Parts: sequence; structure tokens; C-alpha cells
Amino acid sequence: MSTKHVYMDDLHFNHLLWLKELDFFKEELTILQKRLEEVASRNTDADMKSMQERFQNKIIRQNEVIDELKHDIKLEEEKLIEFAKDHPVALNHIYFTDHVDLKERMSTFKDIYSRMKSDFQKFVSVWL
Repeated sequence: MSTKHVYMDDLHFNHLLWLKELDFFKEELTILQKRLEEVASRNTDADMKSMQERFQNKIIRQNEVIDELKHDIKLEEEKLIEFAKDHPVALNHIYFTDHVDLKERMSTFKDIYSRMKSDFQKFVSVWL
């Protein structure tokens, strides 16, 4: 894969967008967690309890991945800020290496999250 170069403003925009998306997913996970608790309180079936535990673990893991991504994005943003402080005149004239790894991680996260959410909705429809 070839290296793509972008302006700092584009990287900064992506960072802000990703952080907002991750905030949204984190809030949505809070809602899913409450819904999971509601479903669990209405059902005592052993199969349902097993599924509840699986989804509980998935929610926990998704929250962990969000935290990891946010941390890594903020580290990249700090690097941009430091560069801007050290080279204020060059900002509009220098290309930076695009954060392909972060883009791929965000894309993978969104795919996994989407499948988990879809599976969760199917689970809820069966048990409510």
C-alpha cells in the first residue's frame, strides 16, 4: 500500500470526527447496557442468562476498544499540536503521513460494533 500524504487540517478533522463518533458509540453502549438489564430482569431462562452474559462481555469489550482508540487518537492529536507549536509557519505547506492504521482500526471497530448491535437487537426481540 502506498503512503498517502495529507494536510494537518485534514488529520485534525479526522481526529475530531472519530472522537465524536466514539463518544456517540460510548453513549449508545450505555443505552444497550440498560436495555440488557431490563431484558434480564424480565427473564430467568438459563439460555437467556447465557446470552445476557455474552452481550455483557461484548459491551465491556466495546467500551475498552473505544477507550483504546480515543487514547491513541489523542496521542496523535498531541503530536500535531507539538508540531504546530514548533513550526507555525510551515503548517499550510507541509504534508503529513495519513493515519492509515487509525483509519483501519476505526473501520474495523465500526464493523464489529454494527454486527454486535444488530445481534443485540435480535436477542432483545426474541426475549421481550
